[in-house]
Parts: sequence; structure tokens; C-alpha cells
Amino acid sequence: MKGITVTLFERVPSGKDDFNGTKWRELPVEVKNVLVAPATETGEEITDTTDLVSRRALYTLALPKGDSHSWEGCRVRFWNEDFRVIGKPTQGIEEMIPLKWNRKVRVERIE
Repeated sequence: MKGITVTLFERVPSGKDDFNGTKWRELPVEVKNVLVAPATETGEEITDTTDLVSRRALYTLALPKGDSHSWEGCRVRFWNEDFRVIGKPTQGIEEMIPLKWNRKVRVERIE
């Protein structure tokens, strides 16, 4: 089993705005061997992936072990489309998971 390369636009602080809020910029980083699967429609997953503003996960990405990037709230590009990470990544214990992936994030399509 092998994943695809996705572009993660990692958010990094770039200063302060006029109201002393943090300004952000996006740094593109290629992440290899990411598995992409459609988000399922079970009752539990609908509850987990739909938040108060009715955002719905389209895909679930399985991230390779050892990946240390910050994914929360970031933009992701694959298959020539842009997506945004919904919520926080979920993670398993690396030594207890037999394959090459141990974290998941859910993404929604952005236009």
C-alpha cells in the first residue's frame, strides 16, 4: 500500500496586524505517502465531522508515521483541488499500529 504526495500549506506567524492580532503566512510543504479515503457516512462520523457551522468532511487523510507538521486549520492540495483541515488530528500509538500511518485528519473542499 502506498499513498500520494500532498501539499500542506503550513501556517506560520509573520508579525502583527494593526489590532495586535497575529498575521499568518502559508509555507508549502510536500508530504509524501499520505493515504486519501472518502469520509464515510456512519452516524458517529457525521456527528464527528459536522461542526456548528455545518462543515462536512469530504476525505480522511492518513498521515505517515514520523510526520511532525502542524495540520490543524491548514490548507491542503491534492488532485489539483484545495481542501482545509477540519478539527484536530487524531493519533494512535505509533508502536501499536502495524502499518506506516498513525494519524488522521479530515478535510473539506474549499472553493
